[in-house]
Amino acid sequence: MSDRFDSVQAHHKYMRKKVVSVIGGHSCNKEVEQVAHDLGKKLAKVVGILVSGGLSGTMEAVCKGFKANGGLTIGIIPGYIKGDANPHVDIVIPTGLGLARNVLVVKSADAVVALPGEAGTLSEIAYCLQFGIPVISLGSWDIRGVIKVKTVEDAVDKVKSLLGR
Repeated sequence: MSDRFDSVQAHHKYMRKKVVSVIGGHSCNKEVEQVAHDLGKKLAKVVGILVSGGLSGTMEAVCKGFKANGGLTIGIIPGYIKGDANPHVDIVIPTGLGLARNVLVVKSADAVVALPGEAGTLSEIAYCLQFGIPVISLGSWDIRGVIKVKTVEDAVDKVKSLLGR
């Protein structure tokens, strides 16, 4: 019986859908907003599920782009009120954890793309590095262990490579 169970578990492991998380600032300028939107649109062609912090700024822009190309968006929000999530989040996970929810945002992912952001984004990058989750920086923090790219296309190509697509 356990041999069959192990076989089913191994098969299921490889059938799981891949998830990408995009992290970045709660607020952003128009240039970063456009980059996030373009990134979302292009990532939706590579992976079907996007996780973000679910709020405004880069999180909203990437969700809008991802959803526009048919992807499923999940927002892991810091509070308890689902209505706080941006309108482009399909599934809202209210945590009540505040900034501690950053761990969940990155641990949900097979790969993470970091856009410009402040200390919250830096903490998410640090979690990625601690947990061994590949993190790609597109104009975000430049620290050891982060994969730096210059364009949306480079970020998407790196995600494809990391996910074996």
